[in-house]
Amino acid sequence: MEKPVCVDPVGARQIIATSKKAENMGLTVITGTQRRHQRDYLETYRQVASGAIGEIVSAKAWWLQSHVWFRTREEGWGDMEYMLRNWNNFCWLCGDHILDTHVHNIDIINWFLGKNPVEAIGFGGRARRLTGDQYDFFSIDFNYGNGVFSHSMSRQIDNCANTLGEHIVGTSGYTNCKDTIYNLDGTEKWKYDYPKNKDGKPTEIVAVSPYVQEHISLVTAIRTNKPVVEAERTAISTLTAVMGRTAAYTGQLVTWDEMLNSTVKLGPEKYEMGPVNLEFPVPIPGTQHNA
Repeated sequence: MEKPVCVDPVGARQIIATSKKAENMGLTVITGTQRRHQRDYLETYRQVASGAIGEIVSAKAWWLQSHVWFRTREEGWGDMEYMLRNWNNFCWLCGDHILDTHVHNIDIINWFLGKNPVEAIGFGGRARRLTGDQYDFFSIDFNYGNGVFSHSMSRQIDNCANTLGEHIVGTSGYTNCKDTIYNLDGTEKWKYDYPKNKDGKPTEIVAVSPYVQEHISLVTAIRTNKPVVEAERTAISTLTAVMGRTAAYTGQLVTWDEMLNSTVKLGPEKYEMGPVNLEFPVPIPGTQHNA
């Protein structure tokens, strides 16, 4: 399966239920959260889980990039065809970019903290997009309980500074989650040992690329009859992003329990080509409480 695996609470519950069914059937389901198959991330996680930064006290995650692409409607395209061809700009098709891309970073924070947040509050808006019903930026404060918060931000606007990553702080150090752990004074405590070429320089080996490794993990699990099912954890990370999106769209504090019990289902009831009798307005915070 590919992330984000769903776009709304109803879809998340469907994936969670299906994931449990896959486990009972002895199937293997690998998802597109490839950082969990990336060797530097995996070893950094092991270091953190072993206490390398002490007790985790805060985190942040971000994905800042240019707008990916959009399509304008062409003559002869009905409503459904236009939205399918422009799927990256409609919430019911991709979940907005907080799900479509930033879910990777949110998943890392959930992974390293070992849980999902209990509530979210935040904001977002639209400044440059030309089509669809989505936002250009999000800024979300996720509350993980016990005084631990993660600031999560994502943006898709052209001609801005771009960067992405994760940062977790503990009582005795901090990490970029990918390959380095620091002492609190900023000195390096640990560094992932990347494979070297014959010149002694770090090299990227195709066989350990996370995009390749997730498929190796899939095939290995099947051939060794040791099933691995990742769908539920990816659905939980996706629902975390949905919680953040809902907080930004509505301007309200949104809880995990509300998400688990929400009946919100995006998009048309029937998937068929032709006209779609729905409107897709850009959300305005403070005007709606169910998005």
